[in-house]
Amino acid sequence: MTTALSSPRQETASSNPPQDKAISLDSLSPNQQLLPLTAIVNSSDHLEIGGCDVVELVQQYGTPLYILDEVSLRTACQQYRDAFSKHYQGQSQVLYASKAWSCLAVCAIVGSESLGIDVVSAGEILTALRAGVSPRLIYFHGNNKSVEELSYAIESSCTIVVDNWHELKTLERLAQEGNLSPRIMLRLTPGIECHTHEYIQTGHIDSKFGFDPNEIESVFAFLAESSLNCIGIHAHIGSQIFELQPHQDIGGVMVHWFKLAGEKYSLQFSELNIGGGLGIRYVESDDPPSIEEWVKTVSAGVTAAFVTEGLALPKLLCEPGRSLVGSTCVTAYTIGGSKTVPDIRTYITVDGGMSDNPRPITYQSKYRAVVANHMSSPLSQTVTIAGKHCESGDILIKDIQLPFTNAGDILVVFGTGAYNYSMASNYNRLPKPAAVVVEGGESSLIIKRETREDLLRQDCLPERLHK
Repeated sequence: MTTALSSPRQETASSNPPQDKAISLDSLSPNQQLLPLTAIVNSSDHLEIGGCDVVELVQQYGTPLYILDEVSLRTACQQYRDAFSKHYQGQSQVLYASKAWSCLAVCAIVGSESLGIDVVSAGEILTALRAGVSPRLIYFHGNNKSVEELSYAIESSCTIVVDNWHELKTLERLAQEGNLSPRIMLRLTPGIECHTHEYIQTGHIDSKFGFDPNEIESVFAFLAESSLNCIGIHAHIGSQIFELQPHQDIGGVMVHWFKLAGEKYSLQFSELNIGGGLGIRYVESDDPPSIEEWVKTVSAGVTAAFVTEGLALPKLLCEPGRSLVGSTCVTAYTIGGSKTVPDIRTYITVDGGMSDNPRPITYQSKYRAVVANHMSSPLSQTVTIAGKHCESGDILIKDIQLPFTNAGDILVVFGTGAYNYSMASNYNRLPKPAAVVVEGGESSLIIKRETREDLLRQDCLPERLHK
């Protein structure tokens, strides 16, 4: 028989409610769960996701292995899309912030749920296009887009979110040279701060992103005489946010510029993009709002602001990344050796680390995990999960309670769908891991595991160095 993840033994798995006939997965907000929605403990006492035994997945595909639950990802997409239909009276469009994880399969899944794609490079544009996403639903961000990238975006008919004067003037030159009128939006810094990690705050005044408020009127005046088709404005206030109030406030800040553009400069904006930023649950103490709560708050704030100013509701866009894909994926590792420092710490090593998950060493991010091949074993030791890289700071999880483990056991770390594969590296010349998507008891490879030969593919050895 199978059991829900409510055992007190491996307590980190207890955040997902019992999965029985009385509970619909559609009613759960994926960003509020530690594990993917379909996770259960099966009759072999193994962790199972998407109907697939994780131990068997590891036997088939090896480790480290990213395991993406398709049901969880589609549910998150649907909840964003349906919540806007329910709570916002104007048009809306959800865009997936693909910097969280850009690959063909993820883009194809979100695209099939009628989401667009937010991209930040020519490579992400290409990925979205190859995944079948309409260029009209691709929005191109970035604070230092090259001329080549801008030209590619124009040729692909993407909407370009302009970040600074250099980019704006470059686009105007390209538009005039090609007798074109590319669709653009303006990224503004709204001056709203939120309680998140310093490195992922992007909406305050001291930010590398967007036009500052004191230069916006000059930008509007430039656009009034330009060849560019500016359809609206964009702002983003940060990432991994649990507060609702900043997102309630953003409509009131942005409507001022929306109104000024029309009344003083005759710029007819139709779209307002309020970014993303909704957080996910990485550890038990995290308590993010649900997707619907976030959408309801944003919709109410924008509606109130525009109605008060007597303006028609804009097409409302948002750009969730982490809250769409973060909780839908786990990473499986094979445990190696251990080391006990008496009266200090026991280290358990795994066959990956900072090359497949750089967030702990970069942001001091916290994660939870279970031993997937004996889920019911009691939590009997406090250990620190160490990666295999030649860095003392390559620690995935510090001081976690786990059962006693042996070499060959399978450790599964939760919440690794966002900024894990997308920030992965070949540090120490480790090949990047494979990734699979699971659904209905079937698994499909979506990213091949790199080989040692792949690591040399771009290397060049000058003839004079041959021996």
